[in-house]
Amino acid sequence: MRHNKKTFTLGRNKAQKKALMRSLANSLIIHESIRTTKAKAKVLRTIVEPIITRAKRGNIFDKRCIAKVLYTKDAIKKIMEDVGPRFKERPGGYTRITKIGSRPNDGADMVRIELVK
Repeated sequence: MRHNKKTFTLGRNKAQKKALMRSLANSLIIHESIRTTKAKAKVLRTIVEPIITRAKRGNIFDKRCIAKVLYTKDAIKKIMEDVGPRFKERPGGYTRITKIGSRPNDGADMVRIELVK
């Protein structure tokens, strides 16, 4: 029984979920907007927002912590040089989730998650 368990499993085991979230976070940082399901977007928000908070400080320790989550050097460079300084004055709420309808084949709720300007 999963009483009072707040984590989303997304129908995957731990390693698969971690790989999926790292890939989605990498894509979101590089493209600044991606289209995914509602459940994945809600979990992704909990991964990306702390990363952006670390990028705002911008010291070497925070860069290393970000490198543990993001795959590519392009994403790390972009978040440290572009995204982090952009949100310097913002206290939180760096992402926006917008509903865009349902997927035709299985009816899953689709959303667009993007970084706020």
